[in-house]
Amino acid sequence: MKPYRGRFAPSPTGPLHAGSLVAALASWLDAKAHHGQWWVRIEDTDGPRCPPGTDQLILQQLAQCHLHPDAPVQWQSHRTGLYQAALDQLQRGGHLYPCTCSRKDIAATLTAQGWAAQRHAAAPYPGTCRHQPPATSQLGQGPHAWRFRVPSGDWHWQDRCLGAQSQDLVLSVGDVALRRADGVWAYQLAVVVDDANQGITHVVRGQDLTDNTPRQMALQQALGLATPAYMHTPLVLGADGEKLSKQNGAQALDTRDPLVCLQSAATVLGLSAHPGPVTDALGFWIQQWSLMHGADGSDHRAPSENVGPCV
Repeated sequence: MKPYRGRFAPSPTGPLHAGSLVAALASWLDAKAHHGQWWVRIEDTDGPRCPPGTDQLILQQLAQCHLHPDAPVQWQSHRTGLYQAALDQLQRGGHLYPCTCSRKDIAATLTAQGWAAQRHAAAPYPGTCRHQPPATSQLGQGPHAWRFRVPSGDWHWQDRCLGAQSQDLVLSVGDVALRRADGVWAYQLAVVVDDANQGITHVVRGQDLTDNTPRQMALQQALGLATPAYMHTPLVLGADGEKLSKQNGAQALDTRDPLVCLQSAATVLGLSAHPGPVTDALGFWIQQWSLMHGADGSDHRAPSENVGPCV
């Protein structure tokens, strides 16, 4: 097995908040409990949504919480050549087709098909442009996106927190856009290429990203890349019961007292309180995490224990 390498990959659309610190701490603890490396990657492909200086603020917040990466930080905006190479490979393999559908077009088609919107579920692409030849690059129809033909059938995987998972990509998601019509690289392609290029063996992230896993597995298979081990941890919820996020007004993390921030994040992950200082608390939580999630990647808690990040 390759040496453990994990990562935290925030999008710099705003500073870290309580929910994003949970994801950062969980990924850091898992790396340290496995005597591995923890890397940080800034996912800034969608430049217009990333205010200048936010990436540096995030790195400052992590440093104030004593969460230091084990390698130089990397930015997705500096890695576009890798994404183009992957897109070219997929195109040569017949996995892509051009798509000129707007969001309005997709919504109209789904409505005509009787599709009912579901809360927190993105609308699946109905396959309108699937008839396009896979190698077409000049449509004569103006800008177009490139979509990945997802394979049919159920995708199965074992999540280190959630257990056995499965999803039918065609029914749940439809064909995935990898590059938008405006030229912006989609998250799904960028994250798959970066994880492989950086040698990431374990991905620890929030449960809101769970359903991204089979899309990424399908892309990994099409590109001939290894699939990391996945773990999806609990989310921090706001007063309205919704996931705490930048979109619903989550407050920026106040790291003037980093121990307070880390204690709150540790509580969400089912870890015990520690009086500090920060370095001692982090060492204590590494030991706890190691007992719950050993180096073999399994969950070592008794079935009756309703604690830890897999509740």
